[in-house]
Amino acid sequence: MSIVINRVYTKVGDRGTSRLAGGQEVDKDSLRLEAYGTLDELNAVMGVLVDRFGPQDDAVMKRALVRIQNELFDVGGELAVLPEDRHPAQITISPADVARLEEEIDRVNADLPVLRSFILPGGGAVATAMHVARTVCRRAERRLVTLHRAEPQRSEVLIYVNRLSDWLFVMGRKAAKDAGIGELMWRPGDRG
Repeated sequence: MSIVINRVYTKVGDRGTSRLAGGQEVDKDSLRLEAYGTLDELNAVMGVLVDRFGPQDDAVMKRALVRIQNELFDVGGELAVLPEDRHPAQITISPADVARLEEEIDRVNADLPVLRSFILPGGGAVATAMHVARTVCRRAERRLVTLHRAEPQRSEVLIYVNRLSDWLFVMGRKAAKDAGIGELMWRPGDRG
């Protein structure tokens, strides 16, 4: 796929609209733009997360995060095109992408202590950034569900984003463990 970006501004947005990749002009607050705009925000938060990694942090996890950033661009690209305008060779999220997230979740979760309470976001710079990404991912999922109700999307997209938030949760737990900080457990009513 060859992409050439030679103009950053088009002035279409000056009227409160934007163009989909198929050329259709839509309102900037349309459900579709809200959905892929929130995925773009998630991708930016993931970039901040990746930059939190130091030489002592898990290099495999860092590479997985960069892979996921690329996958998020693929999802955004799919949402930026109406189904009838999608090119047959366009890269889309597949069941294999979901299965890879699940395998990584299961492998990492097997080495974590069983949770007996909810955890408070924290556990070091990487773990905390992972939790921020998780919450943005959940918001992106809510935007996708709203879009899906109005304009049905492929189920793989919804499943992938749902599984990604689980992935971020488990990797946040692992990052806290790796940092030697551990997790802060929610203690109902604790004001102290």
